[in-house]
Amino acid sequence: MRPLPPHPLKRRIARGLAFVAAAAAMGLGLGPASAAPLPDSPVLDRDFADPDVVKVGGTYHAYATNGDGKHIQHATSRDLKRWKADSRDVLPVLGGWAAPRRDLVWAPEVFATGDGFAMHYTAHDRASDRQCIGVALSSSPDGPFRPVGDGPLVCPAAEGGAIDASSYTEGGQRYLLWKNDGNCCGTDTWLHLQPVTWDGTRTTGDPVRLIRLIRQDPTGEDGVVEAPTLVKRAGQYVLFYSAGDYRGDHYRTGYAVARTLTGPYTKAAKPLMTTETLSGAVHGPGGQDVVTGPDGRDRIVFHGWLADPRRRVMYTAGLGFANGYPVVRGSKVLYQAENALVHHAAVRDAPSASDGRAVGGIGHADSHVEFTVFTAAAGEHRLSVWFGNGSQDGAGSPVEATHGLTVNGRTAGTVRYRHTGWDRWSVVDTALALKEGWNTIRLSKGEYYAELDGVEVA
Repeated sequence: MRPLPPHPLKRRIARGLAFVAAAAAMGLGLGPASAAPLPDSPVLDRDFADPDVVKVGGTYHAYATNGDGKHIQHATSRDLKRWKADSRDVLPVLGGWAAPRRDLVWAPEVFATGDGFAMHYTAHDRASDRQCIGVALSSSPDGPFRPVGDGPLVCPAAEGGAIDASSYTEGGQRYLLWKNDGNCCGTDTWLHLQPVTWDGTRTTGDPVRLIRLIRQDPTGEDGVVEAPTLVKRAGQYVLFYSAGDYRGDHYRTGYAVARTLTGPYTKAAKPLMTTETLSGAVHGPGGQDVVTGPDGRDRIVFHGWLADPRRRVMYTAGLGFANGYPVVRGSKVLYQAENALVHHAAVRDAPSASDGRAVGGIGHADSHVEFTVFTAAAGEHRLSVWFGNGSQDGAGSPVEATHGLTVNGRTAGTVRYRHTGWDRWSVVDTALALKEGWNTIRLSKGEYYAELDGVEVA
């Protein structure tokens, strides 16, 4: 067996507890098809980019980037499925600091303050010639929202300005998330977290750069990270964001996770939603928000492109969390082995693996790695297993390795891994029957000693 670092008992216990907590949280997960929609058609078929959704009483209010002759668009729904667009501009007047450019009013964020409602919006600052974030207030979620303050709330001109405000609250403190718009002018782009007053009209501390999500990455993010949305699930912070060129199919939604509010945040190895992972049902998914549905379960709300006329329309999809990591109903997901339930095996650093870690030491009779995966419908699915196999027989010759496969507690055959060498990752596909909703897939010790990077279900 390939030598590996020791696998302490406390790690197994901690992972077991995390799995139990996540399993309990699954009751608030994706659920049956009637409760957790697939993003197979828009819920609002009009130009409605960067949707933000807030629930007030029994009514959902959605706000969006400029369109239809309005600075900020507004629509309402009782069920997140059927929406009625507002004929009025809920932000009829911009702050005096903002240039009168309707086309540069973007990405609203609305929240209740206790005395009414606040809106953070992006507009063009006259003084700095940059996009910056302003504030407007209203007594009603229907508006009209009226600007407050003599200038923008956040406007780091030397860093390209600020866009894409989002709100997060914890322990009675409100925080503003935002992006410095370095893409405008060749400087680094970061996502920030900054404390603000409860009504969102003033900052009360310095911004914190959410490290390890930070710099624009031309190879991985097409030079753009933006549109932050922060939630906390099963004791873990999940920071959703959009990346890539918003103008087409390469726009996508990613995420990063952290154990503390200010990080460090670790970016997922692959995006959460892309045109490809959604099998072309949505083109360029991004501008996301997370909201609780009428059934108490999470939804992700986002836009995607349609043609003729070309527009960004609004979609919703069921959102769940497998062992604390987000899964969107209808979007293929790579489940990392190190985030699964690991028993009598070891998580190790593996620089060439998909996110720099893998599971090895699956060499004991009771060794296994158990994945919790979600499927949109019952039937046959393709399981893709990312593996590495450097096993040799007693004569030093390369050999095939295997794992036993069980699905939802039942034996489902054997997965066979050709010889690749250690730290040389490949993929093998196998067909298996899965039920609608959550499934457990276990890969157990077989012949020789294959290591696991992750699995994908399609």
